[in-house]
Amino acid sequence: MDSQHRPSPDSEQQKTSKKQKRGIGGIGWAVLGVVFFGSLLAIGILPRLGQKSELQAAVKEASTVPSVNVMTPRRATGATKVELPGSVVALNQTTIYARSTGYLRRWYADIGDRVRAGQLLAEIDSPDTDQQVLQAKAELVQAQANVSQARANLAKGVSDLKQARANLLIARQSWERWQVLVKQGAVAQQDADTKYATYQANLANVEAAQNTVNSDSANINAAQANAYASQANFQRNTVLQSYKKVTAPFAGVITARNVNTGVLISAGNGNTSNSNTSNSSLYTIAAYDNLKVNVSVPQSLSQSLQTGQTAQITVRELPQRVFTGKVVRTSNAIDPTTRTLLTQLEVRNSDATLRPGMYANVRFAINRANPPFVVPDSVLVVNAGGTQVATVTKDHTVHYQKVAVGRDYGTEVEITSGLTGNESLIATPTVDETEGLRVQPVAQSRRK
Repeated sequence: MDSQHRPSPDSEQQKTSKKQKRGIGGIGWAVLGVVFFGSLLAIGILPRLGQKSELQAAVKEASTVPSVNVMTPRRATGATKVELPGSVVALNQTTIYARSTGYLRRWYADIGDRVRAGQLLAEIDSPDTDQQVLQAKAELVQAQANVSQARANLAKGVSDLKQARANLLIARQSWERWQVLVKQGAVAQQDADTKYATYQANLANVEAAQNTVNSDSANINAAQANAYASQANFQRNTVLQSYKKVTAPFAGVITARNVNTGVLISAGNGNTSNSNTSNSSLYTIAAYDNLKVNVSVPQSLSQSLQTGQTAQITVRELPQRVFTGKVVRTSNAIDPTTRTLLTQLEVRNSDATLRPGMYANVRFAINRANPPFVVPDSVLVVNAGGTQVATVTKDHTVHYQKVAVGRDYGTEVEITSGLTGNESLIATPTVDETEGLRVQPVAQSRRK
């Protein structure tokens, strides 16, 4: 029984051989499967690996080129309102000095008083001037008397000349008759010679009388000239005497009074070597009906400003009032220090609301023929090279462009020169964006 169920050696070898063959076939199929699936993985993975490598290279390259936000400048509107500081000054203001030396007798106007033209402001007691007037008057009377005397002398001389000419005529006729009688032998030659001598004497008398008349005429001219000089001197002293009364040169308001009753003052404008004499100004008067407002207009707006243009004027102390001013003149020259044009406006002030010396805001409505560009203030770079903007060129490199800045709106500024409008400006440049640096521009929407 045991022998029946015991396998033979040959059958064991066969089983072993079959098992080996069966094992070799499974491994082959496994290897084939691995190769197949490996090929599939290689076909799918290798391109992805290549793409990943390229992406990593691009990321690496992008990480080395910084990105910057860029924008383009925009053109400002042609019509704009400009508000500038101004100073209110009197249209007519003057300082009044004394023209007569003496003591101030009395003053009649004080600061804040409104006065009319010709109104008496003060009186000066000047005895020296009074005496000079009296002396000049006496000299004038004497000169006029001399003229009268010279005229009387001339009249007498003319009368004597006429008498001498009459005597000469009689003497000549007598001599001529005696000459005829001598020829007839009726009279002696000696008598004729006597008549001739009388004729010559009368001829000399006529010449002397004529010289006297000529001298009297010259004396009249001299006396008349002296009288004219005396008259001018008298009038001058009379005018100086009138300066004892100080009057207002025009209607206005007294803004300063610098003297008191009894003070000794001198004629002049403040220059004196006498320490005992006060020659400061008596009053300062200003006309308030019309006022001037002086404004310094920037050079960039000077060409847009026209004479006759109106402007709105306001002062902080009167927030509800708006005054209208008109441009009446400019200095026609740019101040080289401030680069501004001094502009003067005239404003009516009939109710004396505005006062000289006030600070005012002047608002102009200006139409600009060539308006500037407007950019955010963040694009500006201010350094030793001046005011610049950082631009990105077509080859994506940084270039700094020098510009001129106009009006400042707070968050935005005007660029009056240096830009064409097509530039790509770095919105917020930093110290890292150096000249020639390669960057990657990223467009940014414009600010409005």
